[in-house]
Amino acid sequence: MKFAELAIRNFKEMLRDPMHMGLEIGIPAGFLAIFWALGRSMGGESFFTTTMLVPGIAVFGFAFLLMFSAMTLSRDRESALLSRLLTAPLKPRDFILSYSLPYIPMVVLQIAVCFGIGALLGLEMPGNAGLAFLVLLVMGICSVELGMILGLLFNVNQASAVGSVIITLVALLGGIWIDIEAIGGVFYGIGNALPFAHAIDAARYAMIGAGFSSIATDFYWVLGYTVVFFALGTFLFRWRMVE
Repeated sequence: MKFAELAIRNFKEMLRDPMHMGLEIGIPAGFLAIFWALGRSMGGESFFTTTMLVPGIAVFGFAFLLMFSAMTLSRDRESALLSRLLTAPLKPRDFILSYSLPYIPMVVLQIAVCFGIGALLGLEMPGNAGLAFLVLLVMGICSVELGMILGLLFNVNQASAVGSVIITLVALLGGIWIDIEAIGGVFYGIGNALPFAHAIDAARYAMIGAGFSSIATDFYWVLGYTVVFFALGTFLFRWRMVE
């Protein structure tokens, strides 16, 4: 089986699971509408405006994508499919890419849905929409690569449990609904060390008019995590191959 064939197969497998796809799109969309309405009821509370919510909810959605991508890879490991595929002339990075790439369209769709619903709710974006999209796209890819790592390390049930923990961390420490800088202390330290808050801040600033130079540090922080996660996933897959 060639790289492209494996990637197409994995994409078809993703399409055969409409419930997970619906959750990946529906949960972020629902949270966006709920917290926007909550902000309106609180007199336009600044943290619940569409400009603040759209990037945060998009990243929150990526956390679900992370969990589902991990479960997909883990399920294939448990079914011994990957053991049979190891006879194919593919390198470890090819396997990781073939499981990662099918989720990129879902990342794009999640971003588009969040911005689309945000527009319906009155989103105004005087800044650079393309730059905000780029930041979120890289964060989405970063989430998928982390999912690959979890899928290689854990079985399906464990991947689901660890993914749920990460979803909670993103919700609490990503700066989606609360200002972690204002909280300070260890919570700010943890949140600032992870890529999620950096992606959300960079996208928000891009949306209100900041140029790339203003968000470069946050962007490269997210990009660095993405590269590290991909490299670690490739290493773990090579390690699994020789077990």
